[in-house]
Amino acid sequence: MIRLLAENDFGDTREGGLAGPTGLLIIVLLVIGTVLLIRNMNSRLRKLPDHFESDVPVSPAIPPITPPDGDKPDA
Repeated sequence: MIRLLAENDFGDTREGGLAGPTGLLIIVLLVIGTVLLIRNMNSRLRKLPDHFESDVPVSPAIPPITPPDGDKPDA
């Protein structure tokens, strides 16, 4: 039973295999694409100003919650 499970039914894996070179090509292309995307992002971030001026006064998005008068905790 163990010999049946350990048997190699995949044929000769050393002859005519393109999995290694194809995998390497895909990895190299992904690395090149990642490097180009990072360079593009960095150049766009450098063009942004340090801070943005706003004419609208800053107000909190959610108003503070005030408890009703009857729910005051005992001090």
